[in-house]
Formats: sequence, structure tokens, C-alpha cells
Amino acid sequence: MGFYVYVLKNEVTGKIYKGQTQDLKKRIAEHSWSHTKSTRNYSKEWKLVYFEIVNSREQAITREKYFKSAAGRKFLRPKIESSSSTDTRPNVPFGTGGE
Repeated sequence: MGFYVYVLKNEVTGKIYKGQTQDLKKRIAEHSWSHTKSTRNYSKEWKLVYFEIVNSREQAITREKYFKSAAGRKFLRPKIESSSSTDTRPNVPFGTGGE
């Protein structure tokens, strides 16, 4: 079973949230229902704008940390800006050197 590294955008405030989970659908619902400490003080309108699937929790944590770095934010910027598209799959698979 894979792990997900995901990026959410709040449709009202524009706030970006990056996280990782084993159950993406459940985790997005938790954010929308304000069941998470980090997003409960924001509007409940969170939209999935990007995600990747990795093989292990360790890879997911590493990738989440990358997304939170300056290089990771630069990598994500065009993907988040084009989030009006319904396709949130990555253009370049993780681990191919195109990160």
C-alpha cells in the first residue's frame, strides 16, 4: 500500500498546506471538517491541488519536507498556479531526477 504526499489550497484564504498520509480521501475530509489542528482555524474549503504516491512513510516524510523547503516551493509553484485543472497528478514521477 502506498503513501500520499499532498498539497491543499484553501479556496477562501489561498493558504497552502502540505502533508502526507496513507489514506488521502480520509485526510482531505478531516481537513474539510476542521478535524486537524493545523487547518481548523481556516475556512473549510480545502482543494487538493497536487499529490504524489510513494512507497513508504519514510519517503513520504522526506518528500513532504522537500515541499516545505525553498526548492520544493519553487517546484510546486507552477503546479499550484495551474490548479484550475482537474488533473493533479505529477508531470514527472518522483525519483526520476526531474524534481
